[in-house]
Amino acid sequence: MSILRAIAVAFSTYSKIPMPQFPWKDEDMRYSMCFFPWVGAVIGGLVWGWFRLSAAFGISMLTYVLIAAVIPLLVTGGFHVDGFMDTMDAFHSYQPRERKLEILKDSHIGAFSVIMLAVFGLIYLAAFAQITDSRALMVFCCGFFLSRCLSGLSVVSFRSAKSDGMLYHFASTAHERRVKAALYVQLLACMGLMLYFSISAAVPVLTAALLVFAYYRWRSYKELGGITGDTAGWFLTVCEGAMAAAAAVASLM
Repeated sequence: MSILRAIAVAFSTYSKIPMPQFPWKDEDMRYSMCFFPWVGAVIGGLVWGWFRLSAAFGISMLTYVLIAAVIPLLVTGGFHVDGFMDTMDAFHSYQPRERKLEILKDSHIGAFSVIMLAVFGLIYLAAFAQITDSRALMVFCCGFFLSRCLSGLSVVSFRSAKSDGMLYHFASTAHERRVKAALYVQLLACMGLMLYFSISAAVPVLTAALLVFAYYRWRSYKELGGITGDTAGWFLTVCEGAMAAAAAVASLM
């Protein structure tokens, strides 16, 4: 029962998929991060299913690409994109660390968040449209699971910039050793599956994801002294964009 409650907490927090409602307790959140990657598995499965459906019914490339880009937003409710936009405002403010943390909490959006989201969206659409090889697409679809494994590991491994907020609460209530072990096992299994589908596509996609992960830690520590829930969303968004670009290059080659 505790595992089922942990799954419900993970999907209720990080997706719009309907879940049973109940009062959350700390023990329910202790292992919820272990199941965070499975939100990505749902997204990847839906994107792959949409690809097969589009091919079967001759759906136009424009329609296929636009709906494929919308699927992650529909599943998550734009949860991580919101963090991306807040982080872009904070990083581009060039203010002291304390002021950047205040900007992250501000519910209003600034010009930089809109500009950077438009830039990211156009690059993502262009990259996704170029993933024409089915094996490269399978690898990319696995990337939604991979990025959440890495994000979950950051929550229980990286320093938090604040002593409050959702990320801090998840990190402080998680059973660190077991959650790390579960996420590492899932991460390695996902990497193995990606390499099985296509080594030539998996290598650049994995390289892109790990480079963004390293950059995420460096930039968050440099700018904010640690990570926050918003920077975690920023990482997930940028990581998936980088993996799409890497998969597009692999597909071309």
